[in-house]
Amino acid sequence: MAAAVSGGPAALAPATGRDVGALVDAWARAAGGRVFLRWAPFDDAEPATWTRAEFAEQVDALARGLHARGLRRGDRFAISLPNGPAFLLTWTALASLGAVAVCLNPRLSPDELEYALGHSGARGVLTTPEGAEVVATVAPDLWLLTDAPTGPDTPHALAAGDHPAYPRGVAADAPASIQYTSGTTSRPKAVVWTQAACLWAGQVGALHQGLGPADVNLVHLPLFHTNGLSYSFLSSLWSGGELVLQPRFSASRFWPAAVEHRATWSSVVSFCLRALEGRDVPERHHFRGWGSSAALPAPPATAGVGAIGWFGMTETVSHPVVGDLHLPGPAGSMGRPSPAYAVRVVAEDGTSGTGGPRAAEPDEPGELQVLGRRGVSLFSGYLGDDAATAAAFTGDGWFRTGDRVRRDAEGHLWFLERDKDVLKVGGENIGTPEVERVLRGVEGVGEAVVVGRPDRMLGEVPVAFVVARPGERVDVAAAHERCVRMLADFKRPREIRVVDALPRSTLDKVAKAALRRQLADEEERSRA
Repeated sequence: MAAAVSGGPAALAPATGRDVGALVDAWARAAGGRVFLRWAPFDDAEPATWTRAEFAEQVDALARGLHARGLRRGDRFAISLPNGPAFLLTWTALASLGAVAVCLNPRLSPDELEYALGHSGARGVLTTPEGAEVVATVAPDLWLLTDAPTGPDTPHALAAGDHPAYPRGVAADAPASIQYTSGTTSRPKAVVWTQAACLWAGQVGALHQGLGPADVNLVHLPLFHTNGLSYSFLSSLWSGGELVLQPRFSASRFWPAAVEHRATWSSVVSFCLRALEGRDVPERHHFRGWGSSAALPAPPATAGVGAIGWFGMTETVSHPVVGDLHLPGPAGSMGRPSPAYAVRVVAEDGTSGTGGPRAAEPDEPGELQVLGRRGVSLFSGYLGDDAATAAAFTGDGWFRTGDRVRRDAEGHLWFLERDKDVLKVGGENIGTPEVERVLRGVEGVGEAVVVGRPDRMLGEVPVAFVVARPGERVDVAAAHERCVRMLADFKRPREIRVVDALPRSTLDKVAKAALRRQLADEEERSRA
């Protein structure tokens, strides 16, 4: 968890002597005939199954093909795909090779995709046939692979060749995966996980969820996010159990797939729970629990399935805060500090009598901070941004989550508010500075502020308030058009309001809280 005592030998990482490829091979030797991955597509698409041995064989063949095409350790290669076997096989092949997978949301706009590919320094990209047309426009010099049934430049074609072996054994501190995360900057930051962090995600995630070889994990959340990649895939890869992969979450297909494949576990977000309300539930199923952002009792809407609460971020790799199905906390709580991390809640009024940060009292709001080991239980840094990496940690080495929480007298942690510049829209994080940057490029816009409006299904949606420069006007239609052109669909403001002035707080800062209250009051009146 924490760093070694100064002057002593460095502590061994849990991943010492292992890498992602070694984990894949170990399970292939130990239980090669056991099913690992089931692809459960929608509509008329063909399902598919891989045993542990078959998965390892295809990963190795694909890694050989990538190596034969010139990809080497440390090279970055982007994956811009929706859920599917190609994502998991390619990600694992890259990690086995010692290359770095850059995980991208396939819904990014051309502008966002161009930025991510350029910023990450990706040598190539795997995407859909439709996405290939965009990549060819914004990054024509990259090696382009497509997830298509046939063709010379597909993962299947690479794996089919008779290629020589590649060097094995990747260092624990070598970068393995990059996820872009929204936050308080105008462009997303690239969070770097090492090989050790990926194995930590698997081991600790399996521990927190109680996953073992007998478990079947139903996965429907996006694999390019931490929840799908860390909590679900890597935890299942570590545990020896089975993973049933769906293209995306579907309220109508959730229960049929769960029953058919005898799922015992699934990770859900609040949007999934709202979408499942009112759906018919099966009389029998095999779930023993779900993971969610908050502890959930076992109501009829979930067919009697309870959920543990947990808290994690891309930067924390796994869950610093987690609940327990056997000793459930109060409904709505996130859980308690995981034994794998150290967690503190720091009061908002500054320092204690000794000059250091003051611990928040029970039920007093404070910032959640996490102590772990950089490059193992925490990310190693933000790619190409040493200043942002340094700013993410306190002087005594704690990671600052930016989220406000409280702890009750029994030690349960309760989420209060995320960083005010990050919205949660149907499970997708949106950094409002990203949207504000785009709006400030609209002709006539002097100021632009984006806040969340409550939404019954999505939780909240972005709404923009803009002020025109003196003597100019703002064309709202043009502003919407620019957002369509430059932002992924889920980031676009649902409404753009032109106002004469914005509310101000101390130091002349925009009072976003007042705008959020205004929208919340309007939403409440509309439902009355």
